[in-house]
Amino acid sequence: MPTSSELWAFLPWGFLLTVALEMPVLLLGLSKRHDIRRRMFAGVWLTACSYPIVVLLLPFLVWEPFGHTVYLIVAEMFAPLSECLLFYIAFDRPAQVPSKEAARNALVIIAANLLSFMAGEVMHRLSWVW
Repeated sequence: MPTSSELWAFLPWGFLLTVALEMPVLLLGLSKRHDIRRRMFAGVWLTACSYPIVVLLLPFLVWEPFGHTVYLIVAEMFAPLSECLLFYIAFDRPAQVPSKEAARNALVIIAANLLSFMAGEVMHRLSWVW
């Protein structure tokens, strides 16, 4: 497991890479009811909310005691679920968005997270990151 200082050093670069990968998915996939500024905001804000927990907290709570595989499972469930919930509460629920549209937005957020997860796994397997 990486050290605390390694995790902190990785945080800004990983954040930028995650946003760069997930932003296009959100821009193209989120409901057109959300204007381009809201979709761009979501691309940064959602990652800003979940990424520090995934990178700085969960390694010590999950990776260290239970191993890398369990960490991946927990982190990759936490990130999209928390982001779907945040997006729904902030943008879909107040407007009483039809359930099909809210479900589409959730699936898009999950797809964006899957893309960044796969990129992270490629980087991990190529030994570019732990």
